[in-house]
Amino acid sequence: MTDDIRISIRNLYKIFGDDPATAIQAVKAGMGKAELLEKHNHVLGLHDINVDMKAGKITVIMGLSGSGKSTLIRHLNRLIEPTEGSIHVDGENVLTYNENQLRQLRREQMSMVFQKFALLPHRTVLENAGLALWVRGHDVKDFEEEANKWLTRVGLEGNGNQYPHQLSGGMQQRVGIARALSSNSPIMLMDEAFSALDPLIRTDMQDLLLDLQQELQKTIVFITHDLDESLKLADHLVILKDGYIVQQGEPQDIVMHPNDPYIIDFISDINRARVLRARSVMQKTTQIPEQSAGQITEHTNLEEVIAKSDGATDLVYQVMRNGEQVGLLSMQALMKALVPTHAATRGIHKPAGEPEVIQ
Repeated sequence: MTDDIRISIRNLYKIFGDDPATAIQAVKAGMGKAELLEKHNHVLGLHDINVDMKAGKITVIMGLSGSGKSTLIRHLNRLIEPTEGSIHVDGENVLTYNENQLRQLRREQMSMVFQKFALLPHRTVLENAGLALWVRGHDVKDFEEEANKWLTRVGLEGNGNQYPHQLSGGMQQRVGIARALSSNSPIMLMDEAFSALDPLIRTDMQDLLLDLQQELQKTIVFITHDLDESLKLADHLVILKDGYIVQQGEPQDIVMHPNDPYIIDFISDINRARVLRARSVMQKTTQIPEQSAGQITEHTNLEEVIAKSDGATDLVYQVMRNGEQVGLLSMQALMKALVPTHAATRGIHKPAGEPEVIQ
């Protein structure tokens, strides 16, 4: 395990039912989720999950309802116990932890933000924001400064004396984020954290999370069913279906090189110009072009480049990183990238039982 891997999941299975030990043998022999339910009356939650989550990065677990994404995140702090497999956090297998070690993991190493906010209605916003510190035995006067600091950071300065019912949904979720941040834990688990919010508020919350992450560099595991949200937030994207990983990797690479019809269907309707970045389409070269239409950064999305070109299709832009050219982006290459492609020949769909790990 490399130094920058904070969470490592290996060969993780979860079978729900009275006799998971027997059912898992059928799964390993090739039985899928529907057949397992029909023949054994057991539910396949997770099937041979292998993922490495890097420190200081956002790993997004995406899938439709029933894909296993919420089951997976609840394994990380052992709210759900696996049928088989291992979960290492900073090199230690948390499945071997006793009750005291597990309590410490949940209190000090991992914080959690829920879809339904999970605020205590009889406590003030300030008390909710400092809940993690209160659980550790601190009084309000001890954590007031820390809680207020994070309330200010999430845009809720001056709201500490209010109660949750006095806040809008977006404001309540900001309290949930402040609570997670005030715990000072290096890992944040976010289970459909923005799914219950209106679209505009949801976008604001995504922007807030990215702004905070740029400074704090937490290890974030984010669960969602929304592809646009996944592509916006993820450093590493894991797509689940029926309990197994269909594809995982850098989001831009998944959009450019889908390896399965399921992924192709998922990405078919996205706004590729808004999602794709210059670095994913450019020709990698340091050679200065004879004629340059200007400079763009490697993170500039194609929509911005189209606007910059004013409709011209014969332009070439220099793609820059830290003031140095790393590539060239022609408008012709940009236009080709806007057309969805079939699965790359290298991306052959792996059977459900065959692990795939991309670091």
